[in-house]
This record gives sequence, C-alpha cells and structure tokens, in this order.
Amino acid sequence: MSEITDFDSLRRAMAENGEQPEGPARNARAEQLLVEAERLNIPLAVIEALGHQLKVYNYSSEKAKMFVPFARLLRMWDERPEEFDEYETHSLHWVFKWVSSGMLDQPHVPLASVEKWLGEMEHRYRLAGHSARAVRSAEFSVAAHVGDVERAERAFTAWLAADRDTMADCHACELHGQGWWRAERGRDAEALALWAPVLEGEYSCAHEPHTVLASSLAPLLRLGRLEEARAHHLRGFRLVRSMESMRGAYADHVEFCALTGNEARGLELLAERPAYFTDEGHPHSRLEFLSVVVLLMERLSELGLAGQRVPGPAGREWTALELAGHARTQALALAARFDERNGTSYVSERARARMAQRPLVERLPLGVRAARPASAAAAAAAPDAAAPAPTPTPATDAPDLAVLLAEAQRLSDTLQPRAVEAWARVARLAEEVEGVELEARERAEIADHEAIGLGPDGAETFEHAAELYAQAGDPGEALAARARAAYIRALGGEIDEALAAVADPYDRVLSLYAEGGTGVPQAAGVLMGRARILMRRVHEAEGEVVDEAVLAEAEAAVRELLALVDGRAGNDVRLAARVAEGHAMLAELATHSGNPEAGAKLFARAAREFNETGLPWFAVEYEARLAGLAHQLGDMREAERALRAALEHGGPYLEAVGRAQLHLQLAEVVGGRGEAEEAAEHALEAAHWADEAGAGPTLGAWARHQLGGFLVRQGRWAEAAEVLESALAELTAETHGDGAVVQTQWWLGDCLSELGEHRDAAERRLQAAEIARHWPEQHDHATLAHLAAESLGQAGLRTEADQAYARAGELWRGLGNVHGLVRSLRARAWLALRVEDGTDAARDLMARAVEECADAFDGADDDEARLRLIAELGHTHRQFGDLLARSAAEDADDDSIRATLDEALSQMAEAVAVFVALGEDAVHARTGAELAAGWLETDLGRPAAAAARARTVLRAYADVEDAADIGAGSGEREEDETAGARRAEAEQLLQAAEEQKDR
Repeated sequence: MSEITDFDSLRRAMAENGEQPEGPARNARAEQLLVEAERLNIPLAVIEALGHQLKVYNYSSEKAKMFVPFARLLRMWDERPEEFDEYETHSLHWVFKWVSSGMLDQPHVPLASVEKWLGEMEHRYRLAGHSARAVRSAEFSVAAHVGDVERAERAFTAWLAADRDTMADCHACELHGQGWWRAERGRDAEALALWAPVLEGEYSCAHEPHTVLASSLAPLLRLGRLEEARAHHLRGFRLVRSMESMRGAYADHVEFCALTGNEARGLELLAERPAYFTDEGHPHSRLEFLSVVVLLMERLSELGLAGQRVPGPAGREWTALELAGHARTQALALAARFDERNGTSYVSERARARMAQRPLVERLPLGVRAARPASAAAAAAAPDAAAPAPTPTPATDAPDLAVLLAEAQRLSDTLQPRAVEAWARVARLAEEVEGVELEARERAEIADHEAIGLGPDGAETFEHAAELYAQAGDPGEALAARARAAYIRALGGEIDEALAAVADPYDRVLSLYAEGGTGVPQAAGVLMGRARILMRRVHEAEGEVVDEAVLAEAEAAVRELLALVDGRAGNDVRLAARVAEGHAMLAELATHSGNPEAGAKLFARAAREFNETGLPWFAVEYEARLAGLAHQLGDMREAERALRAALEHGGPYLEAVGRAQLHLQLAEVVGGRGEAEEAAEHALEAAHWADEAGAGPTLGAWARHQLGGFLVRQGRWAEAAEVLESALAELTAETHGDGAVVQTQWWLGDCLSELGEHRDAAERRLQAAEIARHWPEQHDHATLAHLAAESLGQAGLRTEADQAYARAGELWRGLGNVHGLVRSLRARAWLALRVEDGTDAARDLMARAVEECADAFDGADDDEARLRLIAELGHTHRQFGDLLARSAAEDADDDSIRATLDEALSQMAEAVAVFVALGEDAVHARTGAELAAGWLETDLGRPAAAAARARTVLRAYADVEDAADIGAGSGEREEDETAGARRAEAEQLLQAAEEQKDR
C-alpha cells in the first residue's frame, strides 16, 4: 500500500481504491484515506477524501454511513465555498440525490426530515441555477415509497417535464425509474418499451443495465416472454453477482427463480451471499431480500420440502420451514418500522404481496446446472405408501371393479402405455372389495402386467401368470407368458438358458396352433419371445462383426414370425405391432450385416407401421435409430426429420433421459446447418431433461457444453458465460473427453474477453492451453497460448503477456506457421513500447517480424502461400510504421522526432508498395497505409506529398459516393462503408495539406 506524502499520491490512492470491489474493505480504506488527507492540511484534499468516502459508502451495504461525511461537506461548503473546485462543487450538489434517497431507505430517519432535506435540495439547486428535474425525481421517490399515488403521479409528470441538466441522473438510471413506475402501475409492456434503450446498450452506467435487467424479470414473465426473461436472468445475474451494493437487484433474481420452478438455483443464489441476510446498512434492500427469501422457502414447503436444509444467516443450520418463519418475522418487522415512520401500511402490504406470489411458470429451463428439488407428489409418495390400508368397501360397490376391469382390458388389448397401472388398480380394488373373487383369466392378466412393470425382475411373475392362463383354459397364452419369462432371463445375460427355456414353448405352440388349439396372437407371442432372445445374442456378440450363423438364426426366427403374422393382423393392434417390431429387427440385422442403407429403410418402415397402427410411442426408438443411421449415411435432412418425429411421437410417454438425448441429437443436426438459435433451444431442452433424469453431471454437462457453444455463435456472451461456467463444474476428461473441456474453456475465454473480464479470460485460456500442451497436434496449444497472451495484455499484465506471446511464437515456429509467429512478434513489440525505455526492444521485435516474413517467402513452395506472406509482410510494415510514429517522444528534440517520423514514413511506403503488388484484393489495406503515410507527410511539413497521397486514395475510390450516401445492401455494405470512410479521410487529408501549403 503506497504511502500518502502529497496531494497527488492521495489522489492516486483514492483512484486505486475506487477500482476495488465494493464492500467493507474498500470503505475502511476510504476512512483511512480521509485521515491521511487531514494530515496534508489542504482543504481541497479533505473535500475530495470526503467525496470519495461518500461514493464508496453509497455503493456498498453500509449506505447509512454516508450521512456524516455529507453533513461535514455541506458545512464546509456553507463556511468556505471558495475551497471547492468546480468538480467538487458539482459533486456536492450531485450527492444531495444520494442522501435524500438514502434517508428514505432508513426507517429511523423521520419522514419530516426526509421532506426537509427534499426542500433543502430544491432550495440549493435553485440557488445554483440547476433544473428542478432531479428534485422532482426525488419527490417522486418519496411519494412512491409511502404509497401516495396521486402525489407520485404529479411528481412523475413534473420530473419528465423539467429540463435535463448536469444534475439529472444519467439516461439509463432515469429510464430505469420511469419504467419501474409503469411496471408498478401494471403497465408491463410500456415499462419494457422504456427500458429497451438500456437493454440494447444505447445507455449504460456503473449500475445499468444491471438493475433494468433485474427489474424486467417479473414483467417479462407476466407477459409470457419467457425466452427474454431467461436471457435477462443469465445476463443480469452475472452483472450483480459481485456487486455488494445491489442486494435489491439480487433479490429480483432470487424471486425469478422462485416464480419459474428454479428453486434449486434460488438456493444457490442465497448460498453465495450469506451476508445479505444480516447486513443492516441499507434496511430497505434487506426488506426486499428477506421478502423473496420467504417466497422461495414457502415454495419449497409447498413442494413437500419444508424439512430440507437451506442456506441462511450464519451461526446455525436452517430448514426451509424455519428460514421461512425467521425471514417473515424479520421482513414484517422492518416493514412495520417503515410504515410507522411513513404513517401508512403501504410497505407492509407490498412485502406481504411479494411473499404471497404464485409461480408464473411451472418450470423455465435456464441451461445452467441445478438439480430440481423433488416435487410435492414425489415427496408425498413415501407417506402414502406407508399409510394404513383403507377401510374395505362394501360389496355394493362391485360395479366399479367391473368398470376398471373393462378399462384395463381395453388398454392392454390396444397396447396403451397406462395398461400396467390400470391392471394394478384392478388388483388393489379387488383386495379392498369384500366378497369379490377374480376369475383365473383376470388374475393371469394382473400377474402378466405386474411382471411387465417389474422389468428385469419379472421372470418368476411371468411364470406365475403362465400357470394362471393355463388354469383359465388358455394354453397358448400360457406358453406366450413362459416365452416372456425366458426373454427376461436373456435380458439378464442368461442367453443360452433363455434359449433352452423357450425351446419347449416354441415346439408346443407350433403344434398347438397346427391343431387349432390356439390362435395367431398366442403363437406370435411365443415366436416373438424366441426372436427377441436370438436378437439379444446378436446384440451381445463381442466386437462389431457378428458371426454369420448368429445373424442367420436370428433372421430366420424373425422371418418365421412375419410369415405367421403378416397379412393376418386385421384390426388386431397387437398383431400389427408384431409386424412392425419384426421389420425393426430386420433393420438391426441389416445394420449388423454391414448394410446401413437397408437398415435405414426398414427402420423407417417399422416406425411408419407403428404410427399407422396408432402406436406412435413405439415408433420413437426406431425413429431415433433411423436418425443415427441417416446421420452416418450423410442424409442430414432425413436425420432431422426422424428426430423431430421421435420427439413428436414420444409425447408425454418419453422418459426424461430419452427426451434429453433426442433434443441433444437434434441440436447437433440443426446446429450443423447453421441454425444456432434453434440449436440452442434444443440444447437447452436437453440440459433440462438431463437434469430431470438425474443425469446432470454426464449428459447434462455435455448439453450445457453444446448450449454454450451455440450461444457463443449468436454473440450472447453473458448468457454463454453463465452456461459454460456451469458446464465446467461437471465436465471431466474421463467422462466427456479432454477435447470437450478444452473447447468449453476456449469458448468461455472468448466470452469473458468480449465482456471485458480479461484477467479471467486469460486464466481460462491458459487452463485450456495446459491441457492442449499434451496433445500430439500442437495447433490448438499455440492458438490458446496466443489468445491467453492477448487477454493478459488487455488485463495490463505486460510481463506475463510478453512471456505468453514468446511461448506462442515458439509453438508457431515449431508448427511452421509463420503468420502466427509474425503476429506474436508484432504483439510483443507493441507491449514493449508501453514499457519505459522499451522503444529499442519494440523496434527489434518488429524488425524480426519483417525478417521472418521475408525468410518464409523465400521458402514458400506455392503461389497462394506467397500471396498470403506478401499480405502479412505488408501489414507488418504498416504496423512498424505506426509503432515508430507512436514512439516519437514528445520531449525529444526536433531532429530526433523528425528522424523517427522519417523512419515511420519509410515503413509506410514499404507497406503501400507491398499492397500495390497484391492488386485490387488489397485495395483497403493499401489506401489505409497511403493515408497513414499522408498524415506523416503533413507532420514532416511536406504538404505536396501528403496531397498526392490523398489524391491517390480518391482515385482508388472514384466510383464511391460520399459516406453519407452509401446504400444499405447487406452484402456490400461493409465494403461500401470502408470505401466511404477512406474517401472522407482522404478529403480531410487533402484539405489539411492545402491549408499547410498556404501557411
């Protein structure tokens, strides 16, 4: 920490402190600097130190501290205004706004005092000649806070009518306040229209668009503009996350999570800011925060999670139920203090209304990881299972059982997804109804469907069903049930045992069918079971090549099934399904036999047959398989069609993990044809469903990786950064491959660079480079090292940047990539120029870049490579000239400056000559260098030469209209704008040369 010895060192220290993160540490340093300022015995130093204190207090959780330094400043102004310079005079009047709003947010400050200060502000602004705009804005805040709508509307109108002057808040802040009032009055669309210039980046400041993004969340949700709400949350939370003073905006993001089914993310937000529960420096924002804590905790309780542990005030553990009660008590006590001060009940009413909000969306996927808390239904499942048995129902209710039986039979006969549950309901009701005994056939159906529900554990239950079918006089269905039991064993890996178990039912059912003792459905059931077992042997064969005998036996079984069923299905849905499944089996066999084209056609046929039969949910698996084969065959249109069909036909019956996989595949296909926006939507859905399936760390992380990449392609940097950071928390080289980890770090580095977070960008790029360092191919390593160097330089870490560029240069050299090597040398030269006494080093590095271009040109072995090297050489000469011109020290003697500028001009001339050799392809580069040379000519007092260069540029663009008249055709617009700008600059250079000539 530098010692304060004079006014300049004090100012430097205050500037450094102003760049530190908001919080108590920065505030404490400001207090120390005031002590140092008082020791200097310079009134203006004390004034500036007090102003610095005011600023850091205002932008922190200790806002209540700013009243004391402000009172002292005001007293100094009243006693000796001449000690204030122009800037501090302006600042004193400016912070009146902070103080008036700050008093409003402190319930211990009487409302009469707030009104008195409002009057004092108006009086002093009038004396200073300022507009009443800021005063009316402050009055509006007072009226809106106490719920005086009539006065608020009057003040609001007067605020907008008053002239803007230097005391008015910035455009961004004013638009936030104006939009906030419209949203408060139920005019959400108007609010969002007012906020548009801030959201689009036309207006910004230190705290905008931070607060506008936060304030826009609830209006967007209410209007159903969910995609925008999601984007504003991801973008906005990133802005407020590190800003201690923005507890109110932070609360808006917690509220958003509670209203959109993102309760888990809401808990993560609370965990990031434990001090927000207790910081008392700004009571009003604490009230806002505690109110949304109640909202979130009560939402968790509604979901059956009242006992879940949650983050809360330090010092003890909290459940959702306990924290809800604590936060409600604290919030309403604060609200009551405000109401007592204000003489109204408005603040308490608002707080209660905020706590009582209902979710606006069941769940809005965000793309970032967050395991969803169990739903109320899931949480209630265990108690229901353990509940005492219901009281037996009288026999008079037996007709209900008949209705359930008929419905269960209908569902099973038509292969509906809910048939298993329907037969389970029949079984439960039969146990509850006194005096009712089911027939053997009905008990067989119950056992059969119970076995289906048991999955891999259902073999014994299928055997029991077979016994019951036999008792019911249906030997064919008994044999089919035994075949199903055998297939279950095959699923467990006991394929030989399963084949042995199905042999007897197979022989017996064929004999029985031949004798007329059973029908096609029963015989088909046994044949299908045997075919499925043989297909399992195909699936589990080691290696990609399956023994031809295994394939032949399986194919024979499938064709035997089709020979039995095909053409006999009629209106029997079950038989039609056997046909479709048989064609799907043939598709698999064709694929295993090395004929993917035939496999694709057969999968398409099977899917079509399931759909035509009215069983679209069975088509999903085969449409997904078809998509994979189409992708393999390069038929991306068919792959996309099949994936969309699978999602459509799966409907509500798709399991979460299956839905995630389909969306992810579709994202990759759609993204592959350049539709990044739609691809991002599918990747978002994939991440959501992966989380729902409990596959967040595996499939979900990959989906987030893909989503982040698609957002990067759209330039949605803040959203992409949030998603990619979330993906990196779970991506691993072991599960996803180190390529995915490197690519995610790379994309994240690009995002952070675009967001101006250069130090973090450098860290991400260096981490990616470290992984890529071990790869056999080193191009990615070199590129990442180069990008990391760029970020280090932009972060002001010059030494580290130079080292990274040097490392990248060596890598480029090893790869034989002279372009990368030259660019690293040029970047190092510019870095060296920024260091004291670094001019000579900068010259040497740029000269080396020129030499590298020349050496590589001599060794180039094709014309295209030579042309690229000529262009690189031209750009290097151009940058060398710029660097030399920039290096001309202002305090050097005239001869030294002139010699440096002459040298710079020589490099520019070389650049022009090189670009001339490239012809029309380099016209913009040539004219840029020509203009730079022309300006150097004027600096050297050579107006005729400067004019000649300007005319050369004008001739190059003789057919271009004035810049103001350029057309807006999208294809040529950028070219036209460059040409117009060059022509306009040439006109300026020509005019400057003529004026110099006349002097």
